Amino acid sequence: MVNPQNPIIVQGDSTVLLEVDNQRYPEGRDLLARFAELEKSPEYIHTYRISPLSLWNAAAAGLTASDILAGLEALAKYPLPDNVRHDIADYISRYGQVKLVREGDELHLTASDALIITELARHKQLRPYITAQRDPLTLCMDAARRGHIKQALVIIGYPAEDLAGYVDGESLTLHLRPITLQHQPFKLRDYQYTAAATFHAQGSASGGSGVIVLPCGAGKTMVGMAVLNQLQTNTLILTPSTVAARQWIDELLDKTTLDPEQIGEYTGSRKSIKPVTISTYQTMTYRRRGTRGKNLPLPEEFPHFSLFNERDWGLIIYDEVHLLPAPVFRFTAELQARRRLGLTATLVREDGQEEDVFSLIGPKKYDVPWRELEKQGWIATAHVTEVRIPLLPEDRVAYAIAEEREKVRVAAENPEKLRILDQLLARHYGDNVLIIGMYLGQLEEIQRRYGFPLITGKTSVKQRQTLLHAFRDGHLQNLIISKVGNFAIDLPEANVMIQTSGTFGSRQEEAQRLGRILRPKQENTLAYFYSLVTKDTKDQEFSANRQRFLTEQGYRYHILYGDEIASYLPPER
Repeated sequence: MVNPQNPIIVQGDSTVLLEVDNQRYPEGRDLLARFAELEKSPEYIHTYRISPLSLWNAAAAGLTASDILAGLEALAKYPLPDNVRHDIADYISRYGQVKLVREGDELHLTASDALIITELARHKQLRPYITAQRDPLTLCMDAARRGHIKQALVIIGYPAEDLAGYVDGESLTLHLRPITLQHQPFKLRDYQYTAAATFHAQGSASGGSGVIVLPCGAGKTMVGMAVLNQLQTNTLILTPSTVAARQWIDELLDKTTLDPEQIGEYTGSRKSIKPVTISTYQTMTYRRRGTRGKNLPLPEEFPHFSLFNERDWGLIIYDEVHLLPAPVFRFTAELQARRRLGLTATLVREDGQEEDVFSLIGPKKYDVPWRELEKQGWIATAHVTEVRIPLLPEDRVAYAIAEEREKVRVAAENPEKLRILDQLLARHYGDNVLIIGMYLGQLEEIQRRYGFPLITGKTSVKQRQTLLHAFRDGHLQNLIISKVGNFAIDLPEANVMIQTSGTFGSRQEEAQRLGRILRPKQENTLAYFYSLVTKDTKDQEFSANRQRFLTEQGYRYHILYGDEIASYLPPER
């Protein structure tokens, strides 16, 4: 029911405004997060956009047009524009109007409406992959170009439901352990079980490809193991780093009946191929010297791509799928007969390739809001604070005369951040603190100031693991880490993160960094995330963009100024 007291205004250009200070704001935020993308999140009015891709992901996750329209009408301040009603119904209905099916060795594109097939048969994006028209409702397609066909259909505006099925892969027998090797009881949480079951879809052609979206700390690795257990097949797992690869190996050995001889590591330092093989995106995208820009076939340009064909894989898991490099996307287009599971905390990609995730890995199959898992106690409650710090007069002059790109660095490395860092460390004495940043010079200065260990890209894997184990065991309470700490580092003991600088306006980085401290805490204590930002500079502009995804998930940034920190007392649970 339209009500002037409601928090949502839907506009004719498919943008949606949400009033933050409205008492029904949480309802509006949770509704919009299911089918719209947050574009701006200043203090009082948040701006969302309803896009075809956001609606198709919603449709793939089971949301209907009537669900969306009913939700908007219940929270709208004014009547919904007719064109937006029509677009929502139209785009939601387009998902699955065309289907890819297999008959014998042939790949067919089918529709229930002959006019759609007529339109698609004439479209230049799709024409290269059509081999014949079988009848008014069926096009015969090039079976080897299944991924390219799906990419073309998304561009045209008719995302296909892929029902062409998958190869089973070489079989592999394993089970999940009820008691881990660490002598801890192990059982999938309800949402982990549901996520795996939704992806698997009882082995039908409607399952087998797609993305599971869960917060950092919610156990995405467990979902991957659950799918592996369901499929009982040889599996290739791609991860963002060697540390992440070895964490997968540790978890597989601890929680499944796989033995070390069945698990291989294929990284820069080891090249072992086993029934379950874990590799990294960096290894897979290694180029031979002199091949860049020569337009070679992918396996010649990227020699480790041969790993995709080394075994009869029945499943490929893309961990942190939002980091998937473009060359791996290109090769994944040729792997559509293998089941593909993407795991991520956020579908946000700073390169705008969300459509390729949708086309080539699969649509979003399962998503749980971060705050929902927080309420259930599966991830820690986090208090998020932005501290705005002025530049000193001499640094303000340097900032004013710097080139545009250099302004970013001057603001990010503001020396006054160290004074605030002193005060925050005093406030959190005795806590387990991670200090994270982008600029190595800044981090090295912090190391000299406090004597805390520092992990960077140059730190050996062995030394990283030694320091991370020491932090987990309580022998270290303070650790400095560069952007290598953004992903797949499991430090459940960390309850404070202080971010001194970030990668421009990266929303995914902000989400991943908060995720480092979201593992549930002993004694139900709070997690604290501080972002140190230089006031009235590009640092503050980038920070506003970085916050968008977490704001959408229900986190509110508390704003403090540098001169307030001396008297600041962190809230307690």
